[in-house]
Amino acid sequence: METNYFTKLNQINVSEHIEKKGAFSYLSWPFAVAQLRQADPTATWEVRRFDGMPYQKTEAGHFVEVAVTVQSVTLSQIHPVLDARNQPILEPSSFDINTSIQRCLVKAIALHGLGLYIYAGEDLPECDKAPQEPAGAPKAPVTTHPTASLVTAAQVRFIESLIKETGEDLAKVLAYFNVESLSQLTKLQASRAITSLQKNREAA
Repeated sequence: METNYFTKLNQINVSEHIEKKGAFSYLSWPFAVAQLRQADPTATWEVRRFDGMPYQKTEAGHFVEVAVTVQSVTLSQIHPVLDARNQPILEPSSFDINTSIQRCLVKAIALHGLGLYIYAGEDLPECDKAPQEPAGAPKAPVTTHPTASLVTAAQVRFIESLIKETGEDLAKVLAYFNVESLSQLTKLQASRAITSLQKNREAA
């Protein structure tokens, strides 16, 4: 395996394996596990226990935690137990707990690079997110800073898949960010584009 395993995992295109449930998108956990094991057969994961239980009950809701180890690097992810609307479940069933563990596993794997671009933009503060424009409204161009960190190939592939899925006009997206191709976007601009396109998809 290459020294920089993160780069190898981050370059894998997972777009065709994204499942949509309601208004939200998730990466198939069997695919994530298969890709992880193909990249590193020694990779392992652990569902953390709380007093012997695979979840922790708090006043804010129930939480699960999964730790994934790749090339001796262990990263863990905590995930709340949510319903189909991404709202906390006050009294989750065993199925709800298991579903959250699977989602948590996928996000823990993403910390190592696989499918990480799916979550780009979800942690941006509201003031940094792309504004929602009325249909057909002209979009103001945004100048790309020459020293800004450029978009990754994985982000470009994900944006292309979102444009295809939403029926958005690529030319309008490029004009909005004042670039000639998606590869000229900065990582922040890419995150904004992904967030906006995902909202358009959810509203469809």
